[in-house]
Amino acid sequence: MDALSDTKILDSWQKNVPPWMKAVQNKQIETRRLVTDQAIIEAVRSVPARSVLDIGCGEGWLVRELSKLGLSVTGVDAISGFIDNAKSLGDGTFKVLEYEAISNRTLAGRYDIAVCNFSLIGKTSVEHIFKVAPSILNTNGHFIVQTLHPAFSGGNMPYRDGWREGSWEGFSDEFTDPAPWYFRTTESWCDLFINNGLELRKMIEPINPKTGKAASLILIGRSAA
Repeated sequence: MDALSDTKILDSWQKNVPPWMKAVQNKQIETRRLVTDQAIIEAVRSVPARSVLDIGCGEGWLVRELSKLGLSVTGVDAISGFIDNAKSLGDGTFKVLEYEAISNRTLAGRYDIAVCNFSLIGKTSVEHIFKVAPSILNTNGHFIVQTLHPAFSGGNMPYRDGWREGSWEGFSDEFTDPAPWYFRTTESWCDLFINNGLELRKMIEPINPKTGKAASLILIGRSAA
């Protein structure tokens, strides 16, 4: 198995289901607690919608939060352990589905919003999601992505697209075998929207109140009428 690949990402997450669920449910991740969790909820609330698809839903926290707002929410994830946990905790519809299998044929209908919250870290899998996004959205539906801010997440590496080694720095010792991730510049993220027929409507940079720096980048695109 290539150490820097979409396949390796799935392998890593299969190994880290229990510690990740614990970290999310116990609110151990400071940036999420301070800013990014609420930021993605507000981004979804900023556009009109009745139905939402959460791609890479993990243990289902966002599905549950959006369901509280009266939205009909479906969560999909490639990791069955996350989906089993999500189903056990209540609101929402959940399905095990690998990214490359997502299409308007494998999903039950179209959605007003498709949201990816820190769940687009691969290369070919991410390109597939953008390619099919217009076909799984209703007319004037929105595609919302929250990701690490390219300006602050690249470290000392050159500012260009490419695979990076993963790290669990700042997490508990229960985590193992960190997943690699595919770094994209801000320009490349914007191009993914534009080149796949999605009108880029808004860019949001949530600020970490402790550091004064952008904690993430949120991009909101809209499907063609």
